[in-house]
Amino acid sequence: MTGIPAPVGPPGPTRRRALATVLASGAAVLGAGALSGCGSAQAADASTVRLWDLFSGADGGLLNDMVRAARPDMPGSRIERTVLEWGTPYYTKLAMASAGGRGPDVAIAHMSRLAGYAPTGLLDAWDLDQLAEHGVGRDDFADAVWARTQYRGQTYAIPLDTHPFIVFYHPDIAADAGLLTADGTLDAEAFSSPDRFLAAGRELAKASGKQGIAFGYVTDTAQGWRLFYGLYRQTGGAFRLPDGGPAEVDVDRMAEVIAFMAKIVDGRTNPEHLDYSAAIAAFANRQTGMILSGEWELGTFRAADAKVGAAPFPTVFGTPAVYADSHSFVLPHHPDPDPARRRRAHRAVAALLKAGQIWATAGHIPAYGPVTRTAAYRRLQPQAHYAEAQDHVVLDPSVWFAGAGSDFQNAMSQVLQQALLDGLAPDRAARAMVRRLNTFLAKPSPA
Repeated sequence: MTGIPAPVGPPGPTRRRALATVLASGAAVLGAGALSGCGSAQAADASTVRLWDLFSGADGGLLNDMVRAARPDMPGSRIERTVLEWGTPYYTKLAMASAGGRGPDVAIAHMSRLAGYAPTGLLDAWDLDQLAEHGVGRDDFADAVWARTQYRGQTYAIPLDTHPFIVFYHPDIAADAGLLTADGTLDAEAFSSPDRFLAAGRELAKASGKQGIAFGYVTDTAQGWRLFYGLYRQTGGAFRLPDGGPAEVDVDRMAEVIAFMAKIVDGRTNPEHLDYSAAIAAFANRQTGMILSGEWELGTFRAADAKVGAAPFPTVFGTPAVYADSHSFVLPHHPDPDPARRRRAHRAVAALLKAGQIWATAGHIPAYGPVTRTAAYRRLQPQAHYAEAQDHVVLDPSVWFAGAGSDFQNAMSQVLQQALLDGLAPDRAARAMVRRLNTFLAKPSPA
C-alpha cells in the first residue's frame, strides 16, 4: 500500500477487482436478475435523462415535485426516475451497473460513500464548465461540503443537500426551562460544555414534568456513531485512517466522549436505553423536551407539534462540528459517454438544484446556496434556524469502507451500545473501537 489511490482509468479487470472488494466488504451481492433492467439505461430515447435514487415516501414525492418544477429549465428533455431500495442493495446495484458501463445517466449517492466509488473508476467526473453554463458554480456550495466532492483535482459529486444530526425541542418547554434567547431560538451557550449540557437536560425535565433529552440508539446501526463522531470532532482530536493502519486517534478524548454519552442516557433526567422509534415517540408525545436526531425527522415531529423548534447540534467540546451527510448527484461510469446525453444530465442537475426550496420543506438543507439565501427560505421554520450547521459539518471519514449504511457504522455503534447499554468502561470501549478501525484498515482498498 502506498496510500495513493490508483488513477481513474478505462474499464477493465482493475475495476472488476475493485468492485469485488467493495462487495466483499459486506454488501449483499444481487443476482443477475436484479440487474436485468440496467441495460436499458443507455437505451433511453434522446430526450430522457435517467435518474436512479433511493427516495421513497415523502421524500420521493418531493423529488417528483422538483422534477416537475425543473421542466421549464430543461426544454426538450425529461427526467425519468428509478427508485431503488435504500442501503446496501442500492449501492451494490449502482456499483455493478457502473462497473459494466450500464448505469443511468445520473444517480443519487451519499457523499460519505464517494471514497468507495470515485477512486475505483466507478464514477465519471463532472464538467464544471457545463454546469456554469446553467448557473451552477463551485462558489454556490458551502466549503465544508464541497471539499468532499473532490478526488485528484476533479469533482465527482454535486451536492443536493446537507442532512445534519441536530437537536429538536418543544419551544414552550424550552422557554419554561430558561433555554431560549430573546429571539426565541435555542440558547447554544446553555449547552456549551458537558456539564452545562447535562444541566440543561435537568431543566428540560423539570419544565416538561417528565424527562429532558431523548436519544434513541439501542439496536440502531448508526445513531451511536453519529452522536459520537460529531462530539469527538468537537474535541479537536485526531482521526486519521491511513491505508493499512494503524488508526491515528486520541483514545483519551474518545473515552471522554463515550463517558459523556453514557451520562446522557443514564436515566436520571433523560430516558435511558431507548431504541430509535421509542425515542421518536417519546419526543412526539411530549414526554421529553428535546431529542438528538437527524433533520430528516422534521415531518414526523411537525405532525405532532406544528411549532417544533430545531437548532444545530450544540458545540459541547469547544470546536464547532456537526455530524452530517449529503445526498449528491453522481455520474455512473460509462466507457464512451455520449456528449449530448452528458450535456442533458448536467442541465437536469442544475435545474433540480434550483428547485431546492421544495426539497427544503422536508427539513434537508439545500446545498445550492442561492436557495438558502432567499427570503422564502428564511421564512421556513425551523429549517432556517439550523441552516448554519452546513458550515461546520463533518462527514464520515473519507475511506472506502465508511459511509451511510456501511458495516463500519454498524461496527462502531455496536461497541458504543456495549458502553451505553451494558456498562463497558469508556476507556475499554475506546480501545475496542480502535481495534475495529484497524481491522477495517487492514482490508485491501478497492483503489
